[in-house]
Amino acid sequence: MHDVRFDKLAKILVEYSIRLKRNEAVLIEAFDIPDEMTIALIRAARKAGGVPLAQVYNARVTRALALEASDRQLNLMASHELARMKKMDAYIAVRGSNNITELSDVPVDKMKLIAKKLQPVQDQRVKKTKWVVLRWPTPSMAQLAGMSTEAFEDFYFEVCTLDYRKLQAGMKALKRLMQKADRVEIKGPGTDLNFSIKGIPAVICGGDRNIPDGEVFTSPMKHSVDGHVTFNAPSIYQGTGFDGVRLQFKNGKIVEATSNETEKLNKILDSDSGARYIGEFSLGFNPRILEPMRDILFDEKIAGSFHLTPGQAYEEADNGNRSQVHWDMVNIQRPEYGGGEIYFDGKLIRRDGEFLPKQLRSLNRN
Repeated sequence: MHDVRFDKLAKILVEYSIRLKRNEAVLIEAFDIPDEMTIALIRAARKAGGVPLAQVYNARVTRALALEASDRQLNLMASHELARMKKMDAYIAVRGSNNITELSDVPVDKMKLIAKKLQPVQDQRVKKTKWVVLRWPTPSMAQLAGMSTEAFEDFYFEVCTLDYRKLQAGMKALKRLMQKADRVEIKGPGTDLNFSIKGIPAVICGGDRNIPDGEVFTSPMKHSVDGHVTFNAPSIYQGTGFDGVRLQFKNGKIVEATSNETEKLNKILDSDSGARYIGEFSLGFNPRILEPMRDILFDEKIAGSFHLTPGQAYEEADNGNRSQVHWDMVNIQRPEYGGGEIYFDGKLIRRDGEFLPKQLRSLNRN
């Protein structure tokens, strides 16, 4: 079944997100999505004068490959994929899933090995191509969001085809404010945290890397985080659901971590020496995303939220932290979630999820 919304989304991804130009090669990776959407992307790429390549994946096949993955298999795969990625100017990944926990019984050490072996491919894509990544609406996502499939699809297309240009002025003002700030204080139920973001760049996410989008992120100075924080949005990481994650910090390091899966949480945080330090701090403000749905690409953009990320820092906002973990943990500060305040250098910037400075108010839900 062809859906005009597929064409609208494909056009945004090709023309706005990756700004595909004549004769540029784009790799389209489709994970468990309708063929019609992959075809819509191929057509949109051709219309822009680009050269599309497409690779179709299926999660059950991926699991079978991952379960007994050998060094030799992964080396072959990584060298093949890296050679291909080096020929690409742009990259689009649309990731669906018929079962969000399909990889949950792949041993943690196998997942770690796969991530490590494919890191060069990831680095090539992130640093050397114009890329955009998004989820695809599926019944399992609708279920996690507590919605019917049809209602969720309507929500998804509304969110993903948002005109991000309308947020530009507010995002630029927030970026300037973050880049001038030194001390950040966050207060709320189960949360009393402070750290410094001095001298670290702030980065606008306005629909050009991830869709949905709507955040400005930076990173705390690695050893500056002190206090504790509780995350009220549920989270899925490496196929496991985590609720009520609480982290205690001393000199930047997570010294205590608890949740409904405390043992697994600590195992992930012990993956390497950087996993107990924070690599990203971000404010989310997508006006159409209000409730958590255990899908981080949506949840980290929730209106009135912030997130902190144990693990790897992004190079554009680098505090020097390196880790194979990058786990966005979300706290929503709107009143119905318990409220909270964020201060920059002692000045109240956001209360109960609403920005107070005049130049940022366009980022509030109107």
